[in-house]
Parts: sequence; C-alpha cells; structure tokens
Amino acid sequence: MNKLRSVVRGSGAALPKRIIDNAEMATLVDTSDDWITQRTGIKSRHIAGEGETTGSLATAAARAALAEAKLEPNDIDLIVLATSTPDHTFPATATEVQHELGITHGAAFDVNAVCSGFVYGLSTADKFLRSGDYKRALVIGAETFSRILDWTDRTTCVLFGDGAGALLLEAQPSSGGRNDRGVLSSHLRSDGRYRDKLYVDGGPSTTKTVGHLRMEGREVFRHAVINLAETIQETLRATGYAATDIDWFVPHQANRRIIDATSHKLGIDPARVVLTVDKHGNTSAASIPLALATARGDGRIKDGDLVLIEAMGGGFTWGSALIRW
Repeated sequence: MNKLRSVVRGSGAALPKRIIDNAEMATLVDTSDDWITQRTGIKSRHIAGEGETTGSLATAAARAALAEAKLEPNDIDLIVLATSTPDHTFPATATEVQHELGITHGAAFDVNAVCSGFVYGLSTADKFLRSGDYKRALVIGAETFSRILDWTDRTTCVLFGDGAGALLLEAQPSSGGRNDRGVLSSHLRSDGRYRDKLYVDGGPSTTKTVGHLRMEGREVFRHAVINLAETIQETLRATGYAATDIDWFVPHQANRRIIDATSHKLGIDPARVVLTVDKHGNTSAASIPLALATARGDGRIKDGDLVLIEAMGGGFTWGSALIRW
C-alpha cells in the first residue's frame, strides 16, 4: 500500500555565542560545579546576548537544515516553530522566520508545549505532510529561556540554556511498512492537573508581565520517568519494534539522571543514548533538534537508522516519536 511519509532531508542547529560554565555560574548564585554536575550532568550552557533572539536562532538553524538538504527557502511551504519564549506575544515567531527566509507562500505558526514542543511540532507537521496538503516543512525548536529565569533562584537558573534546532521534512511516497524512512509513529499526551509543578508565574492575560519560570524539581523528575516510559512503550508497540531495535535514543536534554533512569527502565543500551545536556543545559523545545543535529553532524546518526525521541514539559505535556532517518 502506497502512503506518504515525512522523511528527514536535513538538520541544523544554532547556539548563542556566550557560554556560561559552572564555575562562572557559581559567581552568580550560591552553587558549585560539583553540585550542578552531580544533580544534573550540566557543565555549561549558551546564553543569548544582545541581538540574539528566539527568531534569529530559529532562522539560523533553519538555514543550516536547508543547506544540509541542498534546498532553497522557496522549496518550503510549511514552518512549525515550537517555543515557549517567542519574540513577541504576536505575531507568531514562525512568521518572522518565514519572512527572514524570504518565503511568501505556504503557512507558518508557533506551537507551545514547553519542553515537549518539538515532539508536538514534529507530529503536527507530519500530519500536514502525510495529508498531501504540503510538500516540505521546517520543524524548529527554539528558545531563549534565559530571559524568563529568576537569576537569584539557584534551583532553576543553573538548569537552562538557549538555542535552536531544526529538521527539514519532505513528504515522500512509501510502502506503508515499518521499514519505511520517515516519521513512523508519534504519540502525544498532556495532563493539566500538574500545572503548578512547572510553570511561568506571569502572562499577558493574568499579570501583564512575562514572569519567571518556577519548578518543583523532585515532582517533575518522578512524573518524567513514569510518563516518558509509558509513551515510549506505546510508540514502540504501534510500530512493532522493541527497545533493543533502536539505533539512537535522543531524549529531551533536561537532566542526566532523568535520561539515565528512563533509558534503564526501557532497557536501552547507554551507548545508544545521545547526550548533549552537559554542553547545552536544558534548552526546552530546542533540546531534541539540537541533539539530533549534533549526532547527525558527528556521523553517529546515519541514513536508515532508527531514532527514538521523547520529551516532557510544563503542563504537564509529554510525547515520543519514532523516525527512520
């Protein structure tokens, strides 16, 4: 049976110039390299400077994905940008990226599912491409979380960084089998009862301010390991694959301990886990595409590899997807 699949044609990443390592972080708040490393695995993070915005980082990542795919901006007819830190309340930052790329056709919009945003964006774009409505899509995760952090709160400000990553997807005919290239399956979940565990304490309709990020770390950790394992198992069941079939596991880069606990629970070989949390920190919706671009760029992810992605974010939202590269 012939059907359309969303096949990855290119990947790209962009990071701010400034890097703050744990030693410098210890001069800003009461913390230490040992404390941060032992609890999170983070050693450094990139922080956006003057003139670096969610939109500018997203545009740079998109250009890199276009270059790898050997395509031009006008070949794109859909942009889905996952972010919780848009350049403006409106218009959507995706439309600003569209403009910067010189695209005047198709559609562009933002998706907000916090750290799960890229998985949500990928799943959304996949549906549009498989319907035949669009041919090629840029799916971007981009964040400047440094601008919503309380830099006096050592429990949160040491965790997050800024950056952007992108995948370029193209609708291609396939057999409809599990060995096809492209997005094979995606599963999304949310549960609004846990809003107070990870949220921002501001907004245009409530406080008329941007607000700051607030988090109950232990509760987030507990729910993450349980929820992520369940949605990953659902994705694997839907495709008939086992964890041992995965070539690369690319999780949301929030915390090394969450990643280790989830991969152990699923029986995934640690050698097959892509880790960038040590260099980037938690970049929210940007973390998965940044990690994908890193592993693709250094030659780990090859054409034909089976790649599993997952994330959980504020709300709570969570999800996973399986991609044949």
